Amino acid sequence: MNPATIRRLDQLSQILLLLWAGAALGFGIFSAPVFFRELPSRDVAGRIAGLIIGRLDWAAWIAFGLAGLSWLGRWVAEVKEDLIGPIRLWSGGLMVALLMCLASTFVVTPKVQAIRARINAPIESLAPEHADRVAYNKAHGLSRNLFFLRILLAVGLAASVGFMGRGGKDPEPVS
Repeated sequence: MNPATIRRLDQLSQILLLLWAGAALGFGIFSAPVFFRELPSRDVAGRIAGLIIGRLDWAAWIAFGLAGLSWLGRWVAEVKEDLIGPIRLWSGGLMVALLMCLASTFVVTPKVQAIRARINAPIESLAPEHADRVAYNKAHGLSRNLFFLRILLAVGLAASVGFMGRGGKDPEPVS
């Protein structure tokens, strides 16, 4: 790939990652607290927030997956030149982000949904030491941590994509 194509892929990656991070951060900082404060039931607020998180999870797959296009272009260029070093850290960050998407979408979210379906009542109605409430709280905490770590990774990857080398050349920041 030529440097102009890689530069365009970098810009696309930055835009997608920052759009997703902005949407996720906006939800986490502005919308979710309002849901839990204004809606009459924490259970209803949690269900609405869960639906939005599910949509943000799928949007994360798209954003991080398409950001991989910047990685793929460089990988192909560097394999041809037999130099596969400059993108290792970025590759690791992308893989961690995709693994977090995998865990959130296919492990944690289904576990939360299964617990909600099993009890068929608001979580608050269970005693604090009830096994389902403890499991729900653990899964919810893990989900929240994965969510905010992905935001940090998206911002970090977007900020650093322009600093990776372009096919064996010295890294040039993209403005």
